[in-house]
Amino acid sequence: MKVQSYLVLAIMVLFLSTAFAQNALDIYANAAEHRINKNIYGHFAEHLGRCIYDGIWVGPDSDIPNVNGYRKDVLEALQALEIPVLRWPGGCFADTYHWMDGIGPVEKRPKIKNVFWGGVIEDNSFGTHEFLNLCELLGCDAYVSANVSSGTVEEMIDWIVYMTSDDDVEMANLRRQNGREEPWDVKFIGIGNESWGCGGEMTPEHYADLMKTYSSYARHYGGRDLVRVGSGANSGDYNWTRVLMEEGARFIDALGAHYYTIAGEGWHNKSSATDFGEALYFRGIQQGLRIDELVSTHAAIMDQYDRRQRVGLFIDEWGIWTNVEPGTNPGFLYQQNSLRDALIAATTLNIFNQHCDRVRMANIAQTVNVLQAMILTEGDRMLRTPTYHVFNMYKGHKNALLLPSHLVSEDYEFDGQSIPAISSSTSLSDDGTITMTVSNANPNKAIALEITVVGKMISSIQDGAVLTAPAVNSINTFDQPDVVKPAVFKAFQKESDHVLTVELPSKSVVALSLQCK
Repeated sequence: MKVQSYLVLAIMVLFLSTAFAQNALDIYANAAEHRINKNIYGHFAEHLGRCIYDGIWVGPDSDIPNVNGYRKDVLEALQALEIPVLRWPGGCFADTYHWMDGIGPVEKRPKIKNVFWGGVIEDNSFGTHEFLNLCELLGCDAYVSANVSSGTVEEMIDWIVYMTSDDDVEMANLRRQNGREEPWDVKFIGIGNESWGCGGEMTPEHYADLMKTYSSYARHYGGRDLVRVGSGANSGDYNWTRVLMEEGARFIDALGAHYYTIAGEGWHNKSSATDFGEALYFRGIQQGLRIDELVSTHAAIMDQYDRRQRVGLFIDEWGIWTNVEPGTNPGFLYQQNSLRDALIAATTLNIFNQHCDRVRMANIAQTVNVLQAMILTEGDRMLRTPTYHVFNMYKGHKNALLLPSHLVSEDYEFDGQSIPAISSSTSLSDDGTITMTVSNANPNKAIALEITVVGKMISSIQDGAVLTAPAVNSINTFDQPDVVKPAVFKAFQKESDHVLTVELPSKSVVALSLQCK
């Protein structure tokens, strides 16, 4: 009866909204069913370029201020962001990584060649202890990707025992010998990475067989609390998802999928991160929005084999991928981060929130100095990117209840094509706070949005935050680190107990908090 009542009310509100307001957001404050998993705001750190070395890890002997080898400025910035989960060591690197190379005395660890990313020499000074201790410093869960392509089941078992066992067995005792008495609390293990590509060039049928074997032993040695993540599809490869769910759904607890936004012509010319006009801006937002269709279709396929939605969908790599910055190593994937990228992050996170019944983790690529990074470093200097600020503005959604909503938005049109100008998501936290995140992708005009709260009365509206900048390609630099930075937002007006109006600046992201009764 509750759902039916709200459907009737929703139809009535929708009629009134579309009749009197071009841009309207109707929020059903008493109709929440699903919780937004905090891990949707997860991160990814691969041994790639300067993500780990120079980014997160400088070593205890570095002149750069550090905490036991971790860059102090980066560590503090990530702690402030309250990241919930960190995926490591890859990425493509994971399927060439042999974990025993990265334990024991640093001076005795073997050097290897990073064949995927620049051909540089990896000295393994950042390994299992360094990663899991970092997770403890950040207060986040660890998501470890096992080597399926060039590793063995035995190697994975030994790693799980080394990390998680408190028994008097060889691998646990080796951990103790290396200075860690207590096991770590490892929550997630990935069964390979991109097995359709750099993780082995496999068919879905071949990978499904391997996944079942690896996953079975991961459960035996990691216990029932270890979440086993199948290596999922590349973008719109729906057959991959279908085969894995049909052949192996009962052997995994989650299935991954990867999607990268390309604003340019394609992988051969992804376009500049900074030198672009409205055409590439529009295409970037448009291609970012495509993730809604991908998530919907993958989820629908999963529903055919898992009607109770036991298996989570993890978008464990996502973000905009551009050409590298001129003069940098092409294999390091170092790119700048603009206001456009912040808007792509905002719309993507809104989409993940809306699909939180099935999407239970997402990991932006990547944390520091690689692709759509949170943080950039140069020597002893550090800056927070526009995308970092979006994640900070969205923190109120973590573990909150998704509030169903209906959005009516005008289009943003360019060169004969159109996309919705407005994106939004709304949630209710356990303390009663309603968090709204709304973006306006139109770079040429502000938009007035009428918001109606159905089922509760608005008692107060807190000053919000707005992220915008002079241009869609505005960036933060080491000399000017605050060009794109949140400001206090007050462009709202309470019209009645149920209605408020908000003036969304052009090319902006807005976060608001309400108290209702």
